[in-house]
Amino acid sequence: CVLENSPLFNAGKGAVYNIDGNQEMDASIMEGNTLNSGAVAGINHVKNPILAARIVMDSTAHVMLSGKGAEQAMEQFGLEMVDSTYFFTSSRYNELKRIKLQENDNPIDYNSILNKNFLGDRKYGTVGAVAIDKEGNIAAGTSTGGMTNKKYGRIGDSPIIGAGTYANNLTCGISATGTGEYFIRTVAAHEVSNLIQYKKVSPQDALHEVLNNQIGKLGGKGGMILLDKNANIFWDFNTKGMFRGYKKSTGENVVEMFGLD
Repeated sequence: CVLENSPLFNAGKGAVYNIDGNQEMDASIMEGNTLNSGAVAGINHVKNPILAARIVMDSTAHVMLSGKGAEQAMEQFGLEMVDSTYFFTSSRYNELKRIKLQENDNPIDYNSILNKNFLGDRKYGTVGAVAIDKEGNIAAGTSTGGMTNKKYGRIGDSPIIGAGTYANNLTCGISATGTGEYFIRTVAAHEVSNLIQYKKVSPQDALHEVLNNQIGKLGGKGGMILLDKNANIFWDFNTKGMFRGYKKSTGENVVEMFGLD
């Protein structure tokens, strides 16, 4: 919620605008003990989408709710609702205007954007977190506003369990950011967990395999954070940088932004 409430990230308060000048936000959460999970997609009036995903996980028989139906459910559960103007930020609105001007001058084929890695102001800003408690229970969550100027109700990997979010006490918890279509096509987070569980690959090597040899070879960009069943912290990305950090019960705090050590 701290990250969603900040205008600095592409989630919640800082969510980017779609082609119609609105936000369509997605989020998911999963806990690794029972594999219980919840997700929401395409919502616009819930202040904290990750809390909506938590309600889907804890208080419904479903895994994913979308659009107006999801918002109606969250209102019934008493979650804080806001007018869409709450999500206004001048920097995100200016991003939308710049991209629209660029497309007017040089029309862009939306279907080719990802294949050409046309990023520019469409840079990632998805937020995610993974945690483990003293009993070894892992949880992972991801929240995003998607792509600036996105069309047709596009939904990426963030609300899809196994693609952008996954948690399993037998292996690890993962949250991903990047070009979501490629994380969906490779079922990226689940693929990393499978490599660890079934092929006994190290978490770092599993991340590298999926990000570089699977997603990267398809033309996708992004990164993942991972916390394994022994509370070891890993991350990897195939971009120039990825904002990331961790906090341990010992008081150790680390924040990093750019290249891997």
